[in-house]
Amino acid sequence: MSSTLKLSQRETAFNNEVVTRFELYNSLFQTLPFYQVKEIGILLPFFSSHCEKGAIKEESPTEIIESFFKKYVPDIDHREQLNRMFRFIQYIERQVVLFDAIEDSSFSKIGRADEVGTLTALLQNAASSDQMRQNISEKLKDFSLRLVLTAHPTQFYPGTVLGIMNDLIEALKTNDINTIDVLLQQLGKTPFFNKKAPTPVDEAVSLVWFLENTFYHAASGIQSKLEEEFGIDADSKPILELGFWPGGDRDGNPNVTTKTTYDVACLLRQIIFRCYYRDFRVLKRRITFRGIENTMQTLEGLLYENAFNKPQPNAKDLQGELLALLGSIHETLITNHNSLFVDIVDDLMRKVRLFGCFFATLDIRQDSRVLRNVFKYCVDKDIATKIPANYQELDEDNKISAITFNELNFVCPDDADDLIRDTINTIKLMKDIQYTNGEKGCQRFIISNCQEASDILQLVDLFLWSGWEAESLTVDFMPLFEMVNDLKVAAEVMEKLYTHPFYKEHLKRRGNRQSIMLGFSDSTKDGGYLMANWSIYKAKVELTAMARKYDIDLAFFDGRGGPPARGGGKTHRFYASMGKEIANEHIQLTIQGQTVSSQYGSVETARFNMEQMINAGITSALNPNSTDSLNDQQKQLITSMADVSYDLFMNLRQQPLFMEYLEKFSPLKLLSKINISSRPTKRNADAPLKLEDLRAISFVTSWSQLKQSIPGFYGMGTALEKMKEEGRWEEVVQLYATSGFFRTMVDNCIMSMSKSDFRVTAYLEKDEKFRSFWKKLKDEFELTKELLLELTGTKMLMEDSPVDRRSIGIREKIVLPLVIMQHYALNLRNHTTDKELLEVYDKLIIRTVYGIVNAGRNLA
Repeated sequence: MSSTLKLSQRETAFNNEVVTRFELYNSLFQTLPFYQVKEIGILLPFFSSHCEKGAIKEESPTEIIESFFKKYVPDIDHREQLNRMFRFIQYIERQVVLFDAIEDSSFSKIGRADEVGTLTALLQNAASSDQMRQNISEKLKDFSLRLVLTAHPTQFYPGTVLGIMNDLIEALKTNDINTIDVLLQQLGKTPFFNKKAPTPVDEAVSLVWFLENTFYHAASGIQSKLEEEFGIDADSKPILELGFWPGGDRDGNPNVTTKTTYDVACLLRQIIFRCYYRDFRVLKRRITFRGIENTMQTLEGLLYENAFNKPQPNAKDLQGELLALLGSIHETLITNHNSLFVDIVDDLMRKVRLFGCFFATLDIRQDSRVLRNVFKYCVDKDIATKIPANYQELDEDNKISAITFNELNFVCPDDADDLIRDTINTIKLMKDIQYTNGEKGCQRFIISNCQEASDILQLVDLFLWSGWEAESLTVDFMPLFEMVNDLKVAAEVMEKLYTHPFYKEHLKRRGNRQSIMLGFSDSTKDGGYLMANWSIYKAKVELTAMARKYDIDLAFFDGRGGPPARGGGKTHRFYASMGKEIANEHIQLTIQGQTVSSQYGSVETARFNMEQMINAGITSALNPNSTDSLNDQQKQLITSMADVSYDLFMNLRQQPLFMEYLEKFSPLKLLSKINISSRPTKRNADAPLKLEDLRAISFVTSWSQLKQSIPGFYGMGTALEKMKEEGRWEEVVQLYATSGFFRTMVDNCIMSMSKSDFRVTAYLEKDEKFRSFWKKLKDEFELTKELLLELTGTKMLMEDSPVDRRSIGIREKIVLPLVIMQHYALNLRNHTTDKELLEVYDKLIIRTVYGIVNAGRNLA
């Protein structure tokens, strides 16, 4: 069957299963329990159409809103107009949920253009020959996939709404009208936002929902299939691993404390036991034979006690005991009961091996500048007497030489600075968590903004001063390189560590495996889309070469957000396109915000996306000599483009109006009032707003609200134009045709641009102050669009992905009224001194943010 025919069938299926059903079920909103719901339900289609026509005419949001009320509801005053807009938002928010649910319920019927990247495709590949099956089996023994859930503030659906969505998806699969109607009414009564900001523990509870309801089943299902098909030893290391940041990530978040970390570790332990207990109840209903009663009773007691009671301070890791009890049941069933129901026992044993008493590894993360201050505090207090008093003034080599690695058991005094006390107490707590939840419960410490080898070695010293012993230091120290300049020297930093006597011995005890985190978000904010992607690619090549030089098993941990501007998009394609120059045996990446709910919100979608990652890693490993490796000429070509793009992006950042434009025409200043995160929108929360302190999430979200997606494309068009002027266009065309890395980068850029709409801000072309700045953005967008269409040989953005393009188009149409209302309220906000009205405008702006981000699914 041709790919064109497959696409046509997918388009037809999408129209039938999603578009038609959305139009049908959307009519049920007429019965939702809202104030004025019938009137709003009648008005909203007219309002949406009015907004669309106004955008086409490039009218200002103020002109669009005022002309609408004048035409359709002429007899109400300004405050009642605002009230109607809040009702519109309420309605549209639920339309977005309905569309999400319908699309997810149709997942298996629509299929995906990337189905070649699933586990089924891997099995088909294995079936081609015994040798291929053996090759895949061998690669799987060295392969691992780790998905790390982070608490970054872009998950706008509260847990209550997620639960309704989950039930709604199931009802939609069978078109159960009565249940759908009831669930939509429940949705109408359920708040979509929090009255106050969540605590870090609240965030953990929200994300644990996904661990419990999707990952628990999806991960064990994939592991089972791989074990069955490829004869992988069930007792060997799991292929799938889960990580968790809420409660452990304290970088720039003063609300995360040692107690927070302890509470979340307890939560993870309790919830995994709750999952085991639910499975045990199924087991208990089936295994009713003699000779197993005592073992079953003991197992039930252990599971029940730990599922419904918070662990005691002296609680220990029970993974070994659980496996021993299940193993005993397993053997008895085989020996005495004809192996009846042994498969149910095997399933639970597999889950206990995968998740232990920890469920997901709780990562600790802190900024290097904080850790340097903690080290300085200890030196100043003369805790480590062998460290010279002038340590801070030494150069890097002398700092490394001065670090002594002596073992102490320092107890931080209560009068120490909060961050100092938290750091030292958390280092001590990690040992307790390992005792209770198992070593995997908390074994990784990530150093943000890592710039020197001493940043790592100083942290090692802090562990040794806090009661840890060198011989039993069961902790992996992970540098996070983010900024463009830090990425350039990353390999040099790691060589200093690989050749350092103490660290070299520590790595040996950890199996000579080193994990290195690379951050897309801040590098994109730092250097623009093209330079960020290329800097990270080059850093991976250099870091891989350095690791291989010293025989280190290297794992890259990619800090990716949802949108292409933060490393998102079709991430599995990036991993499939890694050539032999880049270590790709271990895939680790963060998943966050709407990416969690949109890609891992159901067992079905979670399995699909996890399988794609596994397939990508295995395929890349099996084809190390593929054309995905870039030759010197291609590298030089991308470097030239990246340099041009970087210069243009830095020139934009240095424009005097840059931050003022973002603050005035986007909800940037109000993001801190959106009660979805415990984390401040910027570092140095009390200081004036500066670009370098602004979190990448807030930066990218603000541009996406403007419908301009600057971090996802800016500079690409000028770079391509420069290559054309230099007579290198055919080289670029050839690069796109042969390099999976470059193609994926371009395609993700196109996806980002497809969610841009400069019509919304076209009125700024008449603005005396900002017209030239706006035109600079618009011109680069048009240039990039023109040259990308020429490069890809298409006539419209995402022409090769018609279903995804249609999905995005419908979502953008649903939320266009939200975008118009947001810009309208921002304009009113900028021109009023009425405190009461100012508060209303702020609320209106904040409420529009939720729906816009949720509909975009990977905008923030």
